[in-house]
Amino acid sequence: MYEQIASNKRKSFFLVLFFLCLIFLLAWFFGQLTDLGIHGLIFAVVIAVVMTAGGYYSSDKIVLAISRAKPVEKQDYPYLYNVVEGLAIAAGIPKPRCYIIDDTAPNAFASGRNPENSVIVVTKGLLEKLNRVELEGVIAHEMSHIKNYDVLVQTVAVVMVGVVALLSDWILRSFLWGGGRRRGKTRGKGSASAVIIIVGLILAVLSPIAAQLIQLAVSRKREFLADANGAFLTRYPPGLASALRKLAADTEPLEAANKATAHLYIVNPLKDEKGRMNRLFSTHPPIEERIAALEKM
Repeated sequence: MYEQIASNKRKSFFLVLFFLCLIFLLAWFFGQLTDLGIHGLIFAVVIAVVMTAGGYYSSDKIVLAISRAKPVEKQDYPYLYNVVEGLAIAAGIPKPRCYIIDDTAPNAFASGRNPENSVIVVTKGLLEKLNRVELEGVIAHEMSHIKNYDVLVQTVAVVMVGVVALLSDWILRSFLWGGGRRRGKTRGKGSASAVIIIVGLILAVLSPIAAQLIQLAVSRKREFLADANGAFLTRYPPGLASALRKLAADTEPLEAANKATAHLYIVNPLKDEKGRMNRLFSTHPPIEERIAALEKM
């Protein structure tokens, strides 16, 4: 378990580091192609942060409303409450608020910017189709997302994607706004400027795609990390592995989910992970790989 946790933390760190390198590379080209220099990067970061800050601080409310989740009282589902309370004590964090989605498709997710403002959401199908050991595995996985501040990590990734998209867009627009003037500068400065312009144009086109792929890769690594941490909390990896098998075997899509919220769930609620391209652009690693990692513990 400790090896799996350490490996996933390292991989997440290097993915974010690569993300930062991509942003600074774009910023350098942006400064070379325009007269804004470092001020262009600062302006892009400010806009990206402002755009995402509101969503970050209201993320749990927005997601709960979109998912049509309802709050749960202890007397309604004491079984669920007992599991959540016990695992919150094991994780050493405040007990998250519990919500339920009235849907027979088994699934669950966690949200909230920190442990003090966190929620765990499960579907009725999850409570009906999993036994206690399997339910504990799923709740432990979601509890680990909360403890590991995965919402914060994802928000940082979203900000980075926003910065990359803005810089790429500005580079492309700079060609439209100052194309003739820039071609004149290129003739004056020689082949080096031409290379900068060509490489900058290629980066501007390909960087948003690369940024999206990196964001998805970070999301997949956080799922592996939550699996490992969840197994650490329950001390029983087969419980979560068995739950994942049941969730994978259930082919019913979750009606309350959509592309914007799919990454939050423990498994893809849209049931469209087949095919190499879909897996490449998926926020979840293949379930068979997650089960194999758990079985190695």
